[in-house]
Amino acid sequence: MPSSLGPPRVGIVGVGNIGGAMVARLRSCGFTVAVHDIDPEAEARAVALGAMACATPAGLAMSCDVLIVAVVDGPQTESVLFGHHGAAAALAPGSLVMLCPTISPGDVERFTARLDALGLEWMDAPTSGGPIRVREGHTSLMLACAADVQVRHRALLSVLSSRVMYVGERAGDGARTKLVNNLLATINLAGTAEVLALAERLGLDMARTLEVIDQSSGQNWIGSERMKRLLRGDTQARARTALLAKDSGLALDAARSVGFGVPLGGQAAALFALACAQGLADEDDASLLTWMRQARGG
Repeated sequence: MPSSLGPPRVGIVGVGNIGGAMVARLRSCGFTVAVHDIDPEAEARAVALGAMACATPAGLAMSCDVLIVAVVDGPQTESVLFGHHGAAAALAPGSLVMLCPTISPGDVERFTARLDALGLEWMDAPTSGGPIRVREGHTSLMLACAADVQVRHRALLSVLSSRVMYVGERAGDGARTKLVNNLLATINLAGTAEVLALAERLGLDMARTLEVIDQSSGQNWIGSERMKRLLRGDTQARARTALLAKDSGLALDAARSVGFGVPLGGQAAALFALACAQGLADEDDASLLTWMRQARGG
């Protein structure tokens, strides 16, 4: 059974940008954290923060009360939970599983049904805002779970995020909310890249133009944050183009599943898919601006 004395023991599978930032946040707040990642360097960074590395998800599950899954997609999530040496069967009944990746609502429904059958609690809990906000405890957390589960784990949630937004009890509603958000982010980022490339072609300074946009009606957080970094020469891949292409593709699938047309979203998603095909998949998603400038003769 989960420990009832002191803060819960937390395990995190997937300690890249977001999972690694969660380790930093939890360790800074005094939590015991165990980790597993297929990337030895990511694991080593987590261990340097005071986490304990485990060889398998199952091994990690045996040493935690709360399992946070912070991998990339649905297949990875399924493997972590239910694959060879999967965590779900090794967790004590009553333990909590937090599903934080951006995955399809259908995957969330399937996974949570299997967790229910094992007597485990779950949260459909994708995040938004990037690793800096996660480390500071200010990430946006879109939460779907049973109301009593939220209440029971309120202390942990408050450490992870000052912006916990409860969207209901239905499995998959956290994922649905995240996909709607990310589709809008895709539109905003593509639009910001396009207008800055246009500004340059019109003979304007892109950095100054972005400053004006930030104080005007065209301002949007993701366009501003990403492009400011790019324009000052910071091209480190904090959020890969392939991830936003994947997320927007999932959002289009969700729209199709209810027969709803999203022409703007479709155009933006197609643009990111094309950028990936042109070699930008592993670049920061702000590199869309560089690609637009080159593709259009800038």
